[in-house]
Formats: sequence, structure tokens, C-alpha cells
Amino acid sequence: MKGLDFDFLKLTITDSVDIILVALLIYYIYNLIKNTIAVNLFLGMVIILIIHWLVELLHMRLLSTIINQFISVGIIALIIIFQPEIRRFLLLLGKNTFLQQNKAWWGYIFGSKNIERNNLIRIKPIIDACKSMKKSRTGALMVFVKFYDDQLFANSCEVMDAKISKRLLESIFQKYSPLHDGAVVIAENKIKSASCILPLTDNDKLPPQFGLRHRAGIGVSEATDAVAVIISEETGEIAYAKQGRVRMNVSFGELEKLLNKDF
Repeated sequence: MKGLDFDFLKLTITDSVDIILVALLIYYIYNLIKNTIAVNLFLGMVIILIIHWLVELLHMRLLSTIINQFISVGIIALIIIFQPEIRRFLLLLGKNTFLQQNKAWWGYIFGSKNIERNNLIRIKPIIDACKSMKKSRTGALMVFVKFYDDQLFANSCEVMDAKISKRLLESIFQKYSPLHDGAVVIAENKIKSASCILPLTDNDKLPPQFGLRHRAGIGVSEATDAVAVIISEETGEIAYAKQGRVRMNVSFGELEKLLNKDF
């Protein structure tokens, strides 16, 4: 009896490197589109491909022709639909984010606590500002993004690019500040812009007490991978919005843990 041939399973060093690079590429692309509207668009395209396969299988010629025409311009459609994600991917490459993230991974692998400790130090001015604004019932909306998109934010904001500090956040949101309306966008450990106009959520099931500030915070978390911290002007209550969901009455301990994880 002739033995089975397993030559196709033999991997060379080049094959191994090739597989690792493809895996890394898929991982970073997933990180870019997760928790964004691009995921739903991608799933929609997968559904169209499945329908196309079924139509071909059932020999539905008219419907098959229509879907084929749609798929024939798929590359152009992909570029248009995923333009923000492609832009962020190129921005990520240009800023050497791969190297920074890999360095962080090495720190975790070897049990270093410096990364977490440094992150808590960066978060402290934000927590302190939230404590002060909660006490004085100062309305605030702070948005935290992984990658600052100039097209999304800068066109409707006052660009700052300032160091994060408790006093600066308080002064931005104090009642008589010309910048207090709108959101502060924080990225790359800086206050990148203030007085930002954000898209409102279309969710009609939210509590009636939610005003524009809450709806804007939820809306930006639906459309992007951002998270939002919202302080109610009426009650001083802190809310945390992520992926279109909002957590109400967040304590300072919870807020610190959430920001340490997501920021």
C-alpha cells in the first residue's frame, strides 16, 4: 500500500516568515476596523458574496448578472467605502505605531509594570478634572481616540495639540469659556482639539433625559473606535460610551480602570 505524501506540509523559513507577516497584517487590519462601522460594511459584502454564490448555484441568470455588475466595480467601491480605514492604516505605518505596540508587548511578556504605571500617571489629570467637574456639575464631553483623524475632527474643531492637564480641561469646559460647547478630543497623550461638533446617534431607545452631549458621545462611539466620557450638567453623573453602548453612574475607580484599558 502506497504511503501518503505529506510533502505539501513541509515549511521553509521563507514560508514561515510569509505566514507570520500575513497574520500580523490581518491582526492590525482587524484592530483598525473593529468597533467601527467598517465591520458592518464588511459583513454586508460577505453576505452579498454568499448570495452571489447561491444565485450561481441555482442558475438565476438575471439576478446573477446584476450582482456580477456590482462585484465588477468592487475594488473601486472598497477604496471609497474603506477610505477612512485605509487612511488610518497609512497613518499608522507613517508614525511607526507597529514598533511602539511591539515594544509594549515585549514589556507585558517580560512582566514589566512600567507601561501600566505610566498609563495611570497619564490618566490621573483626567480623573482629577472629572472629580472637580462632577462636584461643580460642569457639563463635559471628552472623546478618546487611538488615531486622530484630521478630516473627522479638525474641520469642526479648534486645534490645540496641548498637554493634558486638570486645569486646562476645567478651563475648557467652564461655563463662560468660548470652547465649552462641543467635545474635547484626546489622542496620542495630548488634547488635540476642543469645541468639536460630533455626529449624534440615531438610537431612538435612549432615555429621554439624554441631551445633545450624551447623544454626541454615543454617536461618535458608534461611528468610530472612540470612547467618550460624559459629565452631566444637571446631575454631575459620569457616563462612559463605547461601541454605541453607554454605562451610567460610573465611579472614579471604574473610570480609571476603563480608561486604563481603552486609552
